[in-house]
Amino acid sequence: MTKHFRKLNLAATVLLIVLSLVSCKKYLDRPLDANISEKDVFTSFRSFQGFTEELYACLPDMSKSTWNSEWNMGDDILSTTNANYRLNAEFDNGNYRAWQTGGGGWDNSWLDDRTASTNPNECHDKGLWPLSWYGIRKANLGLANLDKLTTATQEEKDVLRGQLLFFRGFFHFQLMSYWGGLPYIDTVLSSSERLELPRLSYRETALKAAKDFEEAAALLPSNWDNSPVGQTTLGNNQQRVTKSMALGFKGKDLLYAASPMMNKESTGKDGYDEELCKQAADAFARVIKMSEAGESYHKLLTWDKYSENWYTISSYSKHPGYPEVIFGPPTFVGWKSRWSLVNMFIPPPLGGEAGISSPAANYVNYFGMANGLPLDAVGSGYDIADPWTGRDPRFYKAITYDGVRLIRGTANAAYRFANLHTGGNLRLENTASRSGYLVRKFVTDGCNNTDNEWNNINIVIPYLRLGDVYLMYAEAVLQGYGTAQSSVPGSITALSAINKIRTRAGVPDIDVRFLGSKESLMSELMRERAVELAFEGLRWHDLRRWGVAGEKKYTEKTVIDFDRGGNGKPLNLRERVVVTRVFEKKHNWLPLPTNQVNLYPSFGQNPGW
Repeated sequence: MTKHFRKLNLAATVLLIVLSLVSCKKYLDRPLDANISEKDVFTSFRSFQGFTEELYACLPDMSKSTWNSEWNMGDDILSTTNANYRLNAEFDNGNYRAWQTGGGGWDNSWLDDRTASTNPNECHDKGLWPLSWYGIRKANLGLANLDKLTTATQEEKDVLRGQLLFFRGFFHFQLMSYWGGLPYIDTVLSSSERLELPRLSYRETALKAAKDFEEAAALLPSNWDNSPVGQTTLGNNQQRVTKSMALGFKGKDLLYAASPMMNKESTGKDGYDEELCKQAADAFARVIKMSEAGESYHKLLTWDKYSENWYTISSYSKHPGYPEVIFGPPTFVGWKSRWSLVNMFIPPPLGGEAGISSPAANYVNYFGMANGLPLDAVGSGYDIADPWTGRDPRFYKAITYDGVRLIRGTANAAYRFANLHTGGNLRLENTASRSGYLVRKFVTDGCNNTDNEWNNINIVIPYLRLGDVYLMYAEAVLQGYGTAQSSVPGSITALSAINKIRTRAGVPDIDVRFLGSKESLMSELMRERAVELAFEGLRWHDLRRWGVAGEKKYTEKTVIDFDRGGNGKPLNLRERVVVTRVFEKKHNWLPLPTNQVNLYPSFGQNPGW
């Protein structure tokens, strides 16, 4: 039973473009006074939880919202020249309005869709913009009707309120991270109301979301399986909203608000907001404490299961991420991983798309050496004549380079190994690898039309995982308290948090030469985020919030050219710029829909658009 909703003008409600539901047979699609009364929906825990659970189906799977989604829009991904319709290519050209139309008008943007579905059996047509506004209204509707729930236990009421508050904060956070400060909708709006809700600053919006997250955390269980309310769904509760999820997003929300770009927009001050950093660090510290004490079920995956953060191979029904992923979309349609996602990274001769996305060579350079040093550090051991030996172990998980095996079987021998050198059969700017690399992170050497392992792969990109929490904690502590050895009282130091992530990968602790100042450690932390969180859709946000997205270092996308020597090693390796990303001050934010920004004076468009 698919549920669609169409976009409405702001004249109805402030950007609540999904208030008018189209179709269907499900009672949630109709006014409560149609065939089902409010009593039927809101006066028993079972039916109220059913109402609430539609919110989980409002979470877009950014990697599979269309057949050709692209969720990496920073300096990390380089599409082939015949894939200029991809969102990252449009963003490289400065065309941020493509978030609505998709590149080339193909409607392939996960941020928006011509239709938007809350059908739990469909991953396509789930646009962030419409579903966030729909989710906010639904959360407010639930909160407004909690007093009708008279037969539930206090714990059941708390769990419902906690979920609703979390989703209200979460959807506002998602929207503000792309479009900046917005009105914070915390009540059910009527279409007859005169619209006068002003846009808030980023900081003001973030503080309201943080309040919702904190209140949610106080109400939600740490582990549903260990609570009475979770017993009827015992063993199937891992994706339900918990205390850790609420605190994790409170921390992320406050760290973003504290970051240089957002802080300057809100207060006019350069640099980080130290007080907000301390508040963010406190929220992250509580997540870490619950994890390390076993109070929550979130913990870092071991290195041998590292890739299960993104994919599982067994059946489409096995959801990836447990227990490290704190929050992400459900598995809506597992088999579409093969067609909506794997194809984007597999060259055509192996069964992939006619145009693919590959890592930009400049981004691959962030992956340092196995001794923990960046490539350009004295003593790193990096050798341009043998550039892929002795690298950070995460390099081999994330990147396919020249000579790596691509096919397990014996068929298709010409493509069994990656021929990515100049003139190689997979080094094609228009259809295969443009950069001299391929993405490895979300695929295996069985994902091809010979081995067909892609028929059993389920890929879901998380919104937040514990590895990211450790790194954000380190950043918040470093910028809030000032040194590598600083910590939230009773918690670990900033340095220990970074090293914990490196230790998992078998990488030594950060070298002492980077511990002399806040700035030097921050440079390594930025690199660590690039490596650990590669291609997870966070890079565009990081570059913007750090206020560095317009710097030359981050606007130039490069490729490598080289010959293959008789020993299989590269000869004459050189790097060249093929794309210079357009980034002006206006590109700090996406433009708001043109037809929705001039309907009342206090709203308005984002600067420069």
